[in-house]
Parts: sequence; C-alpha cells; structure tokens
Amino acid sequence: MRLDLSRLRCRFRFSLAAIVFAALFAAASTPLDAQTGAVSMDGAKSGQMASAQPGAPLASEPATASVSVAGGTIDIRYNTPHMRGRKIMGALVPYGQVWRTGANPATTLITSVPLKFGTLLVPAGTHTLYSLPSADTWQLILNNQTGQWGLIYDQKMDLGRIPMKAKPLTAPQEVMSLSFENSTPTSTELHIRWETTDRYVTITAP
Repeated sequence: MRLDLSRLRCRFRFSLAAIVFAALFAAASTPLDAQTGAVSMDGAKSGQMASAQPGAPLASEPATASVSVAGGTIDIRYNTPHMRGRKIMGALVPYGQVWRTGANPATTLITSVPLKFGTLLVPAGTHTLYSLPSADTWQLILNNQTGQWGLIYDQKMDLGRIPMKAKPLTAPQEVMSLSFENSTPTSTELHIRWETTDRYVTITAP
C-alpha cells in the first residue's frame, strides 16, 4: 500500500509539473504569435508580406527620370504604382488632396542648377515633388522637406506651387510615369502620366 501511494504521489507531481510547463510555454509564446499580425511600414499585414519571397520585385518598382537642360541636370527618383484594374484619378488618387506623385518614399527631385518651373524659381539642390490633382486643374508642388515617406507632407515647407497644363491621353497607361519631353538646350517639359491623365509643366533656364 505504501508503494502504491508513493507511485501515485510521483505521478501527481509529474502531471502537475507538465501542466505548469505547458502554461509557461504558452505564455511565453503569446507575444511572438502576436507579432505575426503586426502592420508593416507600408500598411500591409505580415500575413500579406509572407507571400513576398526574397528577391521578388517590388509592387511599385523604383524608376528615375533624367534630363540635361540649361547647363545642368535634373534627376527625379520615384516609385511606379500600377493601375491593376483599379479606378485611379478621383478614387485611388483623390481629387483635392495632395498626392505623393508616385509610391512608397517621397518623390525626390534633384537639380544641379537653378531653373524656372513655370514661373517658380527653383534653386539648385534636392527637393520633394508632390501634386494637387482635381478633375479640371492640377498643381505641381515643390517642397523643401526631403527624405520622408511619401505620405508625409508639411505645407509650411513648400517652395511653391505651379499650375499644370493638360494633354489628351487616348489609351489608359497602366504604370504611372514621370518623364522629360520636348527638351531643348534651354527648356524641357515634365510630364505626369497615369490612367488617361497627362499633366505637365514647362521648365526653363532662369
């Protein structure tokens, strides 16, 4: 009888230890499990991020637009969003709100010489490019804050705003683009194209 009681006590202690260990393991695992549902910098949940394999192309690929004008160069660095079957202007890109004019980080414009964007004198250096779209008119915005994420915008840092002109775009353009066109030694046009929108501003030597 004493032997049976000893065995029962041992089994009881073993079971109790197993229960305590399991409880501690579950508590320790909870914070790690919670992190798997965290939100990334671009707003995607980690479950969505898991589908992206290392080395896979970005959803909005980086691009550069460059031109030589007025004895210097202009370089624009941006990321290229796609339509992917979505309505863009007035929907994904709301009218009446400042738009990053690209995707992901803020769109960066670097000019090696002073230039005039429309009537706005832009000094040499690095600036951030935004736009303010509407159904009828667009404005190009040059801002002195640099290095920020594209959704960050401080109007107090604006260098200025320039009215943009429009050209017809007969067929929808899948991938948003920034390009320099109709360039001469002293002038060029900066175009924003996406969906059926083509807006541009003339850049000239001061």
